Amino acid sequence: MTDMVRNFDGGSALIEQWLKNKDTVLFLGVWEQLNNSGFNSLEFEGIKNEAGRNSFFLSAKKWIEATGAIGLHAKAGRYGGTFAHKDIAFEFGSWLSPEFKLYLIKEFQRLKDEESRATSLEWSFQRTLAKVNYKIHTDAIKERLIPPLLTPTQTGIIYASEADLLNVALFGITAAQWRQANADQSGNMRDAATLEQLVVLSNLESINAVLIHQGLAPPERLAQLNAIAITQMRSLVGFSEIKQLSGPKAGKGRA
Repeated sequence: MTDMVRNFDGGSALIEQWLKNKDTVLFLGVWEQLNNSGFNSLEFEGIKNEAGRNSFFLSAKKWIEATGAIGLHAKAGRYGGTFAHKDIAFEFGSWLSPEFKLYLIKEFQRLKDEESRATSLEWSFQRTLAKVNYKIHTDAIKERLIPPLLTPTQTGIIYASEADLLNVALFGITAAQWRQANADQSGNMRDAATLEQLVVLSNLESINAVLIHQGLAPPERLAQLNAIAITQMRSLVGFSEIKQLSGPKAGKGRA
C-alpha cells in the first residue's frame, strides 16, 4: 500500500485517511471475519462504533494490535511500510484512484464474459454430443425392434391362430417359438414387448379385422401386416411422445 501512494500527494497519510473511513473499517472487519479465525470481534465492534467521528484515528498498527488482524501488515524501518492482502489492496486502490476502480470493473466484466462464453461452448458441445449419442442409441434400437421382412415361405405357412399370425407379422416368430427361446422368462412375448411394439400390435389387430372382412387369405394378410408393422415401427422408434403414454399396455395378454 505504501508503494501505491508513493506518487500521490499526501503519500502515506492517505493510508491513515482511508483507515478513518467507516466503510473501510466495515470492509476490513468483514474480510477478517471471513479469513481470520483469531479475529477479535469484540474489539472490532468498539472500533466500528467509534469510526466516523471527527476524533477517530486508526493506523494499520493500531488495527492489527487491537483486533489481531492478518489482512494488514505494518513494518517499521528503512524498507518498512504498510502491506495488505490483495483483496484489501484492491479495495484501497479503488478508493485511491477512479481509474483503477474502473479498470477493475472492466476486467471483472471481461473475465465474466469469457467464463460465460466458455460455459456456453461447453453446453453447446454437450448438447451436440447428446444428440449424436441419441442418434446412435436410436439406430441401435431400430436394428433390434424393426420387424424382419418375411420370406414367401413364412407367409405361406398356415398359422394355428390369428394371434400367431399377428405375432409373426410383428415379432417374426410365434408364441410357442418365443417361449422355447425364452424358457427362463415368465409371462409371454407380449408381456416382454416394448410400448412401441404394443402400439403397433393394437393397430395390426384392427387392420387384420378389416383384411379378414375383405376376404384376403392368411398368407396375403400376413404379408401386408408385416409391411405395415415395419413401416409403423420405423415411425415410432425414437418418437419421444410415445413414452408419455400411461396406463396398462395395449394388447397385453396371453398369446
